[in-house]
This record gives sequence, C-alpha cells and structure tokens, in this order.
Amino acid sequence: MTAFLARRTLALGASVLLASFLVFLIPYVTPGDAARKIIRSRVAGEVVDESAVQALTVQLGIGDPLWVQYLRWLTRFAGGDMGLSYTSRTPVAEQVLPALWVTLSLVIVALGSAILLSILLGTIAALQEGQAADRVITTVTQGFIAIPEYWLAPMLVLVFALKLSVLPSAGWTGPASAVLPAAVLALRPTSHFTSAVREGVLDALGSQHVIAARSRGLDLRQTVLKHVVPNGLLPLTTMVAVWFAGLLGGSVIVEVIFAIPGMGRLLYDSVLNSDIPLAQGGVVVVVGLAVALTTAADLVHRILNPRLRGHHA
Repeated sequence: MTAFLARRTLALGASVLLASFLVFLIPYVTPGDAARKIIRSRVAGEVVDESAVQALTVQLGIGDPLWVQYLRWLTRFAGGDMGLSYTSRTPVAEQVLPALWVTLSLVIVALGSAILLSILLGTIAALQEGQAADRVITTVTQGFIAIPEYWLAPMLVLVFALKLSVLPSAGWTGPASAVLPAAVLALRPTSHFTSAVREGVLDALGSQHVIAARSRGLDLRQTVLKHVVPNGLLPLTTMVAVWFAGLLGGSVIVEVIFAIPGMGRLLYDSVLNSDIPLAQGGVVVVVGLAVALTTAADLVHRILNPRLRGHHA
C-alpha cells in the first residue's frame, strides 16, 4: 500500500505540473505579443507607452529563459497570486474561488441525487434480473445517455419555470436554483451508475460469502442490506470521482443556460473575452482538484476492495 500511495502521489504531482506548464504556455502560443498579455495580467490600466512596456518587460523578466519564467509564475501561483483579470482588473483568485464553490455545490447535489437514485434502481434491477422491472429500468436509464443537456435544460425551464412556475428559470439565489441544473447534470451519471450498481449487485449475489449467509438462514432483506449492496457499490467509488472531476469543468452548457456563476461559466467567459490570466487560474484549479479527487478515489477503492487490499506492490 505504501508503494502504491507513493506512485499515485508522484503521478498526481507530475500531472498537475504538466497541466500547469501547458496552461503557462497559453500566452506564448496564442496570437499576439506574449509580453503585453502577461503585463496586462499584472498591471491595472491600459499600457500605451512603449518605454513603459519595455521597462515592465525587464522588470517582470519576460526576456528570461522560459523555464525561469515558469518557475517564477508557478511560485506566485502556489502562493495564491494568480494575476489580474484582463476584463475586471481584479485578482483572479477573487473570481475563481467563489465560482469553484458554486460549481462544487451544484455538482455535489447532482451526483448525490444520481448516487441515491442509481443505488435504488440498480439494486431493484439486479434483484429482478431478466424480469419486467429489470428491462424497464435498464432501457430507461440507458436512454438517458441519448438526451443532450442543451435540449433537456430548455425543456425543464419551459415546463417547471414558465408553465408551472414552481422553480426559478435561471440565476443562483437559493436551494431552488440548483434543482433544474442539478437534474440536467445528474441524468448521464445516473445511467452509468445504475448500470454499475446492477452489475456489482449481481456479482455480489453470486459470491461465496453471500451464498454462505443465505445458507445460515439470513433472510433476503438482511442479506441485501448487509452484504450485497455494500459490495455492489465498490465500482461506484472510482466512477463518482471521475464524474465529479469531469463535471467541475464540464458543466459549461448547463451553467450558461441557467446563468449560474460557476467554473464552467467562468471559463466560458474567459475564453470569449480572451482573458488569459482568468483562464489559466481556472484551468489549473480545476485540473488540480480533478486529479486529487481521482487519486483519492483510487486509494479508497483499493482500501475497500478485499481483492486489492492484499496487494502492496
């Protein structure tokens, strides 16, 4: 386990460093003068005097080797200094952190709903394998994958916000604001989670310890609750982390449609406005958190899975 943890920690660090370096290169690979772009991220107000541009270029070390500039940028970033936004002229951190909290809240609600629903549906489908309930649940949940967010979101707004007037159509003003966007985000993971739970429960039902428990007189309900469901949920540990990481930066469509001030909307606006410091800060934070989540999920899965627990290599 120690060797596994060391390998995963090294992989995590390497992934974040690689992502941060690629993000650092954005001003150099996009059209325009890299020096001016970086200077604008540090200086409030428009710089029009060429002598001032040259002076700031020397001051900020723009002419230094690329690796020196990267280390200097990374050191500032690690200290919380993500630069200034081109458009708002405010520190990037002051925009990224609130947006991250909004997206985290939305994703937690969406995935929490998907997990609860998939545990219920997947367990029922497995216990009714081959019967009508199993076929209906499998068909309906698999159909969720074919429904695009950009179509479902307006439909939900039309029905629940405009027609029934029971939920807000946009904005982020309270718990009710999370219902419709969370429902849209939960659709696809519910499909995948239900399938995983069903397969996990079926495997658990056929395992030796479950058969032994049933032979000792333990009724079906107790067997399912104590042995089947816990073992059937093992595949979810990694899947939830992967989906969590994906939704952190992949909720752009939903956040734009519902006017939610989260990370997806922030990154979308930064690209539209060519706001490089804001895009850099947002991408590095999302990638770092995503890699950390998937690494933690791998560790938890390894601890909980008896077949992996004994492997220390």
